[in-house]
Amino acid sequence: MPPPDEGLKPDAAAEEIVDLYARHADAWAEARGDTLLADEAVHLNRFMSSLPVGGEVLDLGCGSGRPIAATLIGRGFRVTGVDASPGLIDLCRAGFPEQAWIVADMRRLDLGRRFDGLLAWCSAFHLTAEDQEAMAAVYARHVAPGGRLMFVGGPRRGVAMGEWMGRPLHHASLDPAEYREGLERAGFDDVQERVLKPDADEGARVWTARRKTSD
Repeated sequence: MPPPDEGLKPDAAAEEIVDLYARHADAWAEARGDTLLADEAVHLNRFMSSLPVGGEVLDLGCGSGRPIAATLIGRGFRVTGVDASPGLIDLCRAGFPEQAWIVADMRRLDLGRRFDGLLAWCSAFHLTAEDQEAMAAVYARHVAPGGRLMFVGGPRRGVAMGEWMGRPLHHASLDPAEYREGLERAGFDDVQERVLKPDADEGARVWTARRKTSD
């Protein structure tokens, strides 16, 4: 991952993410579409296979609910989705009214309950590295003992700036050792790192872990 581009002010771009998705919820939902990419399906199927039948899943940065939450729901899981964009949560409620949808910032989330699985698919990597360090505690207080976690990060510590809707789109990552150490300190084991796309070794990483049954 390249070093920050000083002209793009990465921290400011990170703070703009919530507003960016809130202002363009419909455009994002249309661009994302309803279909899982082949590489996504591999990782999501592995995640679902590690969960109890009919289990409860917390989806952080759930977007419009499609296609990730929709796939989980189609497989019989109960989903609680969290996103900071009211417009995206409105789309979730319209499409899947029988599930639970919450407008909230994942960085400060404390729902007072735990889930069989938690995923932050291509969402937590929009946070600054410092905020991602703090997410291990958020994950820990929402994953039940023996429950599973999955999220996406980068290959090394740094910032990568993209562009969407004419605005800078912030992505960041910790170093793999930092992700692993943070998760283990927070009470996770079986921590595994996989390349999101097998043909893109320098690309995103999928992290999975299990919440320890006892600390």
